[in-house]
Amino acid sequence: MSQPAAQAVLDAITGRRSIRRFLPAPVPRETVERILQIAARAPSGSNIQPWQVIVLTGQALKDFGDQLTAHSLSGAPAEWEYAYYPRHWREPYLARRRKVGWDLYGALGIGRGDREATARQHARNFGFFGAPVGLIVTMDRDMETGSWLDLGMFLQNILIAARGFGLDTCPQAAFAGYAATVSRLLGIPAGRQVIVGMALGHADPTAPENGFPTAREEVGAFARFVETLPAGAVDRQEGQGCEP
Repeated sequence: MSQPAAQAVLDAITGRRSIRRFLPAPVPRETVERILQIAARAPSGSNIQPWQVIVLTGQALKDFGDQLTAHSLSGAPAEWEYAYYPRHWREPYLARRRKVGWDLYGALGIGRGDREATARQHARNFGFFGAPVGLIVTMDRDMETGSWLDLGMFLQNILIAARGFGLDTCPQAAFAGYAATVSRLLGIPAGRQVIVGMALGHADPTAPENGFPTAREEVGAFARFVETLPAGAVDRQEGQGCEP
């Protein structure tokens, strides 16, 4: 790989942001198809490729967004089929979650405790934040944990491939919060589970919610480099080989 090509890959990764306001500029269908084709090069166990994608554009996107937004603002109960977040929050995860939430709502001028404004902002998820393309990603219900890993790599490929076309994205677990309604609106078979949505388009550079930085931990905080195993680690494994 040439140095410019290698740098382009790194720039696509480090330049990715979760965009929460898009311009109405259209994205050609051929571009979306190419992004998905590239993303499908993601690895998957035994090459089973467990993902499925519904692409929404035009009037279908608007109608879907309008109905799901109204459903959300009506106070309808959540329909989660899987636990996206920890069931019991603890540090350091709670502090990280609070910071990004406060930074986002601070950029939008939404004060702490303003539940009405917070609900309206959350409901903007369901219109894909104004993006011209919305993706709903599903997976067959009989897939196991390994396929969730595969799906995560597929999703990341979409995020990075989009940058190669000058486009931006926002992965949105919020759609899984109304999984039954999404399935009804889109005619998703009962054997498939709504996993996540994703907005795709051109970021609005003037939107304050697109400009605040999100912090990342230093490598030393989450990685441990091992060059020598602890004393006795190998000895303890003696006699524990394969059964005859």
